[in-house]
Amino acid sequence: MPQLIATTVYRIDELPEGAKDSARAWYREGGFDHDWYDAVYEDFQRIAEILGIRLKTRTTRLIGGRTLQDPSVWFSGFWSQGDGAAWEGFYSYRKYAAAELRAYAPKDKTLHRIAETLQAAQRQNFYQLRAEVSHRGNYYHAFTMAVSVSRHSVAAVEIVGDAESIVTDALRDLANWLYRQLEQEYEYLTSDEAVDETLIANGYTFTEEGRRFR
Repeated sequence: MPQLIATTVYRIDELPEGAKDSARAWYREGGFDHDWYDAVYEDFQRIAEILGIRLKTRTTRLIGGRTLQDPSVWFSGFWSQGDGAAWEGFYSYRKYAAAELRAYAPKDKTLHRIAETLQAAQRQNFYQLRAEVSHRGNYYHAFTMAVSVSRHSVAAVEIVGDAESIVTDALRDLANWLYRQLEQEYEYLTSDEAVDETLIANGYTFTEEGRRFR
Protein backbone atom coordinates (compact mmCIF):
# COMPACT_ATOMS: atom_id res chain seq x y z
CA MET A 1 0.00 0.00 0.00
CA PRO A 2 1.46 3.41 -0.96
CA GLN A 3 2.78 5.51 1.89
CA LEU A 4 3.39 9.24 2.06
CA ILE A 5 6.67 10.12 3.78
CA ALA A 6 7.27 13.76 4.64
CA THR A 7 10.80 15.17 4.83
CA THR A 8 11.67 18.59 6.17
CA VAL A 9 14.29 20.30 4.02
CA TYR A 10 16.36 23.40 4.58
CA ARG A 11 18.27 26.00 2.64
CA ILE A 12 21.94 26.44 3.48
CA ASP A 13 21.26 29.53 5.59
CA GLU A 14 18.69 27.59 7.68
CA LEU A 15 21.02 24.73 8.65
CA PRO A 16 23.02 24.44 11.86
CA GLU A 17 26.77 25.08 11.46
CA GLY A 18 27.87 21.44 11.31
CA ALA A 19 25.27 20.61 8.67
CA LYS A 20 26.31 23.67 6.67
CA ASP A 21 29.82 22.22 6.42
CA SER A 22 28.39 18.96 5.04
CA ALA A 23 26.29 20.81 2.48
CA ARG A 24 29.26 22.90 1.35
CA ALA A 25 31.42 19.78 1.09
CA TRP A 26 28.86 18.22 -1.25
CA TYR A 27 29.02 21.24 -3.54
CA ARG A 28 32.81 21.45 -3.53
CA GLU A 29 33.21 17.74 -4.27
CA GLY A 30 30.47 17.14 -6.83
CA GLY A 31 28.49 20.23 -7.65
CA PHE A 32 31.33 22.59 -8.49
CA ASP A 33 31.36 23.85 -12.08
CA HIS A 34 34.21 22.13 -13.93
CA ASP A 35 34.64 25.20 -16.16
CA TRP A 36 35.18 27.60 -13.28
CA TYR A 37 38.54 28.70 -14.72
CA ASP A 38 37.16 29.92 -18.09
CA ALA A 39 37.20 33.60 -17.12
CA VAL A 40 40.82 33.35 -15.94
CA TYR A 41 41.81 31.65 -19.19
CA GLU A 42 40.09 34.35 -21.23
CA ASP A 43 41.94 37.05 -19.31
CA PHE A 44 45.23 35.21 -19.82
CA GLN A 45 44.63 34.90 -23.56
CA ARG A 46 44.07 38.65 -23.82
CA ILE A 47 47.23 39.38 -21.82
CA ALA A 48 49.24 36.98 -23.97
CA GLU A 49 47.97 38.70 -27.10
CA ILE A 50 48.99 42.12 -25.76
CA LEU A 51 52.49 40.83 -24.98
CA GLY A 52 52.95 39.43 -28.49
CA ILE A 53 52.26 35.78 -27.67
CA ARG A 54 50.30 33.58 -30.06
CA LEU A 55 49.13 30.59 -28.07
CA LYS A 56 49.22 27.18 -29.70
CA THR A 57 45.96 25.24 -29.81
CA ARG A 58 44.95 21.65 -29.27
CA THR A 59 41.96 19.76 -30.64
CA THR A 60 39.19 18.77 -28.24
CA ARG A 61 36.58 16.30 -29.45
CA LEU A 62 32.98 17.06 -28.53
CA ILE A 63 29.90 14.86 -28.36
CA GLY A 64 28.58 14.21 -31.85
CA GLY A 65 31.98 14.12 -33.50
CA ARG A 66 32.57 17.85 -33.61
CA THR A 67 35.92 19.33 -32.61
CA LEU A 68 36.99 22.50 -30.81
CA GLN A 69 40.35 24.27 -30.85
CA ASP A 70 41.33 25.09 -27.26
CA PRO A 71 44.38 27.14 -26.27
CA SER A 72 47.33 25.04 -25.13
CA VAL A 73 47.11 26.06 -21.49
CA TRP A 74 47.14 23.66 -18.54
CA PHE A 75 47.34 23.68 -14.77
CA SER A 76 47.24 21.35 -11.78
CA GLY A 77 46.50 22.38 -8.25
CA PHE A 78 46.37 23.46 -5.68
CA TRP A 79 47.80 21.24 -3.00
CA SER A 80 51.03 19.59 -4.17
CA GLN A 81 54.53 21.00 -4.39
CA GLY A 82 54.70 20.24 -8.12
CA ASP A 83 51.46 22.05 -8.99
CA GLY A 84 51.50 24.98 -11.37
CA ALA A 85 50.48 26.23 -14.81
CA ALA A 86 52.08 25.89 -18.23
CA TRP A 87 51.36 27.08 -21.75
CA GLU A 88 52.60 26.67 -25.31
CA GLY A 89 52.95 29.37 -27.93
CA PHE A 90 55.09 31.70 -30.02
CA TYR A 91 56.42 35.03 -28.75
CA SER A 92 57.68 37.97 -30.80
CA TYR A 93 57.99 41.71 -30.26
CA ARG A 94 54.78 43.72 -30.24
CA LYS A 95 55.00 47.49 -30.32
CA TYR A 96 53.47 49.34 -27.35
CA ALA A 97 52.91 46.06 -25.46
CA ALA A 98 54.11 47.49 -22.12
CA ALA A 99 51.90 50.57 -22.43
CA GLU A 100 48.85 48.56 -23.49
CA LEU A 101 49.33 46.13 -20.64
CA ARG A 102 49.48 49.00 -18.13
CA ALA A 103 46.19 50.26 -19.53
CA TYR A 104 44.61 46.79 -19.43
CA ALA A 105 45.85 45.85 -15.94
CA PRO A 106 46.88 49.14 -14.29
CA LYS A 107 47.42 47.68 -10.79
CA ASP A 108 49.22 44.45 -11.65
CA LYS A 109 52.89 45.17 -11.04
CA THR A 110 53.93 41.61 -11.88
CA LEU A 111 52.55 41.93 -15.40
CA HIS A 112 54.15 45.36 -15.77
CA ARG A 113 57.51 43.90 -14.82
CA ILE A 114 57.16 41.01 -17.29
CA ALA A 115 56.26 43.38 -20.13
CA GLU A 116 59.09 45.79 -19.34
CA THR A 117 61.60 42.94 -19.02
CA LEU A 118 60.67 41.59 -22.44
CA GLN A 119 60.79 45.06 -23.96
CA ALA A 120 64.27 45.73 -22.56
CA ALA A 121 65.61 42.45 -23.96
CA GLN A 122 64.05 43.24 -27.34
CA ARG A 123 65.50 46.75 -27.40
CA GLN A 124 68.98 45.37 -26.78
CA ASN A 125 68.51 43.05 -29.76
CA PHE A 126 66.85 45.56 -32.12
CA TYR A 127 63.40 43.99 -31.51
CA GLN A 128 64.36 40.82 -33.40
CA LEU A 129 63.91 38.22 -30.67
CA ARG A 130 61.45 35.40 -31.05
CA ALA A 131 60.68 32.41 -28.86
CA GLU A 132 58.81 29.15 -29.12
CA VAL A 133 57.41 27.68 -25.91
CA SER A 134 56.61 23.96 -25.69
CA HIS A 135 55.39 21.82 -22.82
CA ARG A 136 57.27 18.68 -21.83
CA GLY A 137 56.56 15.90 -19.34
CA ASN A 138 53.46 14.87 -17.43
CA TYR A 139 53.36 17.75 -14.94
CA TYR A 140 52.30 21.34 -15.37
CA HIS A 141 54.40 24.18 -13.99
CA ALA A 142 56.78 26.84 -15.30
CA PHE A 143 59.78 24.53 -15.50
CA THR A 144 57.94 22.03 -17.70
CA MET A 145 58.01 24.73 -20.39
CA ALA A 146 60.91 24.43 -22.86
CA VAL A 147 61.70 27.89 -24.26
CA SER A 148 63.72 28.26 -27.45
CA VAL A 149 64.86 31.86 -28.07
CA SER A 150 66.32 33.03 -31.39
CA ARG A 151 67.14 36.29 -33.15
CA HIS A 152 65.76 36.86 -36.63
CA SER A 153 67.65 39.27 -38.88
CA VAL A 154 68.90 39.49 -42.44
CA ALA A 155 72.46 39.03 -41.25
CA ALA A 156 73.42 36.14 -39.01
CA VAL A 157 73.59 38.07 -35.75
CA GLU A 158 73.89 36.43 -32.36
CA ILE A 159 71.72 37.26 -29.37
CA VAL A 160 73.14 40.15 -27.36
CA GLY A 161 73.75 39.78 -23.63
CA ASP A 162 71.66 37.50 -21.43
CA ALA A 163 68.53 38.03 -23.50
CA GLU A 164 67.93 34.30 -23.96
CA SER A 165 67.71 33.58 -20.23
CA ILE A 166 65.88 36.86 -19.57
CA VAL A 167 63.13 36.07 -22.10
CA THR A 168 62.90 32.48 -20.85
CA ASP A 169 62.49 33.60 -17.24
CA ALA A 170 59.90 36.24 -18.18
CA LEU A 171 57.75 33.77 -20.12
CA ARG A 172 57.93 31.30 -17.25
CA ASP A 173 57.03 34.12 -14.84
CA LEU A 174 53.88 34.60 -16.91
CA ALA A 175 52.96 30.95 -16.26
CA ASN A 176 53.52 31.50 -12.53
CA TRP A 177 51.31 34.60 -12.70
CA LEU A 178 48.56 32.55 -14.36
CA TYR A 179 48.78 29.91 -11.64
CA ARG A 180 48.35 32.54 -8.91
CA GLN A 181 45.26 33.91 -10.66
CA LEU A 182 43.77 30.42 -10.90
CA GLU A 183 44.53 29.72 -7.26
CA GLN A 184 42.94 32.98 -6.12
CA GLU A 185 39.84 32.37 -8.26
CA TYR A 186 39.46 28.83 -6.91
CA GLU A 187 39.86 29.96 -3.30
CA TYR A 188 37.23 32.65 -3.83
CA LEU A 189 34.71 30.37 -5.56
CA THR A 190 35.07 27.66 -2.90
CA SER A 191 34.94 30.05 0.06
CA ASP A 192 32.02 29.59 2.47
CA GLU A 193 30.49 32.90 1.38
CA ALA A 194 30.63 32.15 -2.35
CA VAL A 195 29.38 28.57 -1.92
CA ASP A 196 26.46 29.69 0.25
CA GLU A 197 25.51 32.33 -2.31
CA THR A 198 25.53 29.75 -5.12
CA LEU A 199 23.51 27.20 -3.15
CA ILE A 200 20.85 29.79 -2.34
CA ALA A 201 20.74 31.18 -5.89
CA ASN A 202 20.20 27.69 -7.34
CA GLY A 203 17.54 26.73 -4.79
CA TYR A 204 19.38 23.71 -3.40
CA THR A 205 17.84 22.14 -0.30
CA PHE A 206 19.25 19.75 2.30
CA THR A 207 18.17 17.52 5.12
CA GLU A 208 18.80 18.57 8.70
CA GLU A 209 22.15 16.72 8.58
CA GLY A 210 23.27 18.63 5.49
CA ARG A 211 22.68 15.88 2.94
CA ARG A 212 21.60 17.04 -0.50
CA PHE A 213 17.85 16.66 -1.04
CA ARG A 214 17.16 18.29 -4.42
